[in-house]
Amino acid sequence: MGAKIIVGVMGPGETATPEQNERAFELGAAIAKQGWVLLTGGRAFGVMESSMRGASAHNGLTIGILPGDTGQASSPYAQIRIVTGMGSARNNINVLTSHVIVVCGMASGTASEVALALRANKRVIFLNQDELTVEFFKKLGTHRVVAVESVDEVIEQINDFISLKQIV
Repeated sequence: MGAKIIVGVMGPGETATPEQNERAFELGAAIAKQGWVLLTGGRAFGVMESSMRGASAHNGLTIGILPGDTGQASSPYAQIRIVTGMGSARNNINVLTSHVIVVCGMASGTASEVALALRANKRVIFLNQDELTVEFFKKLGTHRVVAVESVDEVIEQINDFISLKQIV
């Protein structure tokens, strides 16, 4: 048995919009249906909570990489809780553990995760992101950055990366 594909879903926490949360839920469900593992920052709000809730609704496995030194602030949908005590430095764990990063919305923590992902030569898929943000990160990451408009396109991109052996 080979290693499972781990898809990191990154996006805003407290500042996530209802639309971003809805897309994150749909994304989590789609990741679970593929049999992939979903990894987030593990907290009980925003894109983290919504994507893990979507994956859990479809019997998916979720991992939450928590910033604090207890699991108290974690989402109930984080099945595996990694307590780091590292604050935002845990973003590096999020990125390095994931085979591919999907960005659903943008906030300062998310921007740091994208920058770390590009530095680590990871694939980054922006889901329904504004053009200015995508262009900025494309200047940093060129071929490693892809922008799509739907969850189906995210899944298609990840499957393409897998078939081309560009992740794992």
